[in-house]
Amino acid sequence: MKKILLLSDTHSHIDETILKYVIQADEVWHAGDIGDLIVTETIKNLKPLRGVYGNIDDDKARMEFPLHNRFMCEGVDVWITHIGGYPGKYNPNIRDEMTANPPKLFICGHSHILKVMFDKKNNLLHMNPGACGKSGFHQVRTMLRFVIDGDKIKDLEIIEIGKR
Repeated sequence: MKKILLLSDTHSHIDETILKYVIQADEVWHAGDIGDLIVTETIKNLKPLRGVYGNIDDDKARMEFPLHNRFMCEGVDVWITHIGGYPGKYNPNIRDEMTANPPKLFICGHSHILKVMFDKKNNLLHMNPGACGKSGFHQVRTMLRFVIDGDKIKDLEIIEIGKR
């Protein structure tokens, strides 16, 4: 069983509120637009981190993190990318792979809009944690946390961490 903290779109921002939740997790997953790598270095000093780079990330982030990160967590096939779209409107660059080989859990960021929905066509759970940074049009900073227990994804919580 793993407790996961999912965040995205930090845009160089990390604070004590975010770190409070990092400490409670077994792993932290970042869905891109990291900004300054001090964000990921701070997280990695506390917990294991998996991530991807986003469209605002520089060459340093792109050297450290992939565009797509696909891995198994316990019994769950996970795919994280920054610009992924959502069910029925996936990014054209991933649509073919999504149809041919869908994961059980698909995660993206980019929109700054928290969204969790089940994709019936591809039989997968889609998650976007919104944005926990202070840059962007979002009004409330958000993250998600959940548990992966074997092949089950459960105990999903929305974390609102204040106005941007």
